[in-house]
Amino acid sequence: MKKILFPVCLFLLSSFAYSQSGHIMQGVGAVNMSMGGASTAQPLDISGALQWNPASISAFNDKIIKFDIGMFYSSPELFSTVPEFNELGQPTGNFFSGSTKDDRGVSPMPALAMVWGKEGSKHTFGASAFGISGFGVTFPESTTNPINMPQSMGGFGRVESDYMLLQVGFTWAYELSEKFSIGIEPTFNYATLELMPNPTANPSQAGYPSTDKANATGFGAQIGLFYNSGKGFKAGASYKTSQYFSDFEFKNTYLDNSTGTNKFNMDYPAILSFGLGYSKSDFDFALDYRMVDYENTDGFSETGWTPTASVAGFGWDNISIVSAGIQYKGVNKFPLRLGYTYSSNPISSDVAMFNIPATAVIKNAYQLGFSYLAGENISLDAVYHHGTSSGKTSGQLLNPMFASSSNPYGAIPGSNVSYDMTTDLIMVGISYKFSKKQTN
Repeated sequence: MKKILFPVCLFLLSSFAYSQSGHIMQGVGAVNMSMGGASTAQPLDISGALQWNPASISAFNDKIIKFDIGMFYSSPELFSTVPEFNELGQPTGNFFSGSTKDDRGVSPMPALAMVWGKEGSKHTFGASAFGISGFGVTFPESTTNPINMPQSMGGFGRVESDYMLLQVGFTWAYELSEKFSIGIEPTFNYATLELMPNPTANPSQAGYPSTDKANATGFGAQIGLFYNSGKGFKAGASYKTSQYFSDFEFKNTYLDNSTGTNKFNMDYPAILSFGLGYSKSDFDFALDYRMVDYENTDGFSETGWTPTASVAGFGWDNISIVSAGIQYKGVNKFPLRLGYTYSSNPISSDVAMFNIPATAVIKNAYQLGFSYLAGENISLDAVYHHGTSSGKTSGQLLNPMFASSSNPYGAIPGSNVSYDMTTDLIMVGISYKFSKKQTN
């Protein structure tokens, strides 16, 4: 296993995971994604179980390994409008508007999981390495979109961000009875963040600096409960604590080639999940609800300008996520799945401009997936996902020079900034169940 895990974990570290629900992946692996991410009470595969409810891995009585790889494409577009002024600084009544499309392209999304279960044992163990969070945009410098004008002309220039969070978990589940299980999972995290320009740094007269890619490490835990009636009905609940990170330490380079450093802390929010599941004949149903606590998470709870004109944080609201999925097993060796995910938007109009580097907010996502049971021990999985923001996130352009007690964020009258996006994903996976040793 060490020979397998080490190179795959290195690959995960070099990859970038793009999220849809706030900055959280709505699901992990092809099977879980195809169910809309619903898995808290319906553990159809080990990846979804390990991600959303550690207690539910008690449903597996075999030694199973699973690997998934997906290709993710997003297409955010950034819009902005500013009023025009004459030589005397008076508004002319005309407006300058433009838009910029992201040119990032396709990114990989891998996931690795393993579970050790045994028939008759009350203990089940698991290990996972998932890219569970990320955001990123690349909006080129432009002279036709006000916000992407060069900094020397009053814009931000090229806007680029890269954020990735890899989480490694070690899970233990225990069957309290034939129907109830508990589970616990300590989690260890590694994250990287790059911002261009870097709004968390103090600006110079020439503007905000660019940065190198900074990294941070973190830790947390997840606990869960799982109930299986044995008659088709299932229920589950889990709580993932905040993942507490060290500071990102940025090395900044300004437009005049001067340098500096700054620190920024960004934790991962606590998530409370509830789920229901029901299995009958050839059908499996799953429904999950999650509450994501951004309002008490460093990096997301803070907002606005600091006294030195850097950005204090993203200023996100708490969000609700609803995931639903259905699996049909009536076709021999070919289970079919449909999934849907709804997510509320954490970004209010007041702070829309602060969140241009993190536009990965999808309101509605639709998934279609299937598996092929290639043998007694092998399952091949696939899913297609399409997501849409279902409208623009919009607000006014902000400038710390305009900030006052009545206008705390420095909103520029008559201005506007907005963005929307769609996402598409194709993911495939393989699950292998190790044969049980035969005894004479």
